[in-house]
Amino acid sequence: MYLTQETDYAVRIVYCLAESGGRKDAGSLGVQMNVTLRFSLKILGKLSAAGVVKSFKGTHGGYELARDPSQITLKDVVDAVEGSPYVISRCISQGGECNRGASGCCAFQHEFAKISESINRQLSAVTFADLLKKEKHETSQTAK
Repeated sequence: MYLTQETDYAVRIVYCLAESGGRKDAGSLGVQMNVTLRFSLKILGKLSAAGVVKSFKGTHGGYELARDPSQITLKDVVDAVEGSPYVISRCISQGGECNRGASGCCAFQHEFAKISESINRQLSAVTFADLLKKEKHETSQTAK
């Protein structure tokens, strides 16, 4: 099971903004991530609507993080793109459908709910400041 490609790109875009520490335009982010401008703008729109990034118009416009990287978690980004809270099966989302036409809670639904809760806890525990530190540490280890 995978997160969508859109979510993967969103995580990388937020990471790039965290790493730069400043404002970047959608075109530069797209080039850096090897994503089309149109797709970058779609992702940035979702991140902006969720309060993860701020957008600025004009000649010095672009995007920057809305909060410090230590205050933005992987869950914030996943929720911005995938919806909140992230669930591994439609049957446990609000108004979810049972593929077998049943109603009520079944053993699968119960287990999928527990797994989804665990994933959401783990995503909440990782900030972009943590990722920046880990990447810096791993880069320094491979340079030796």
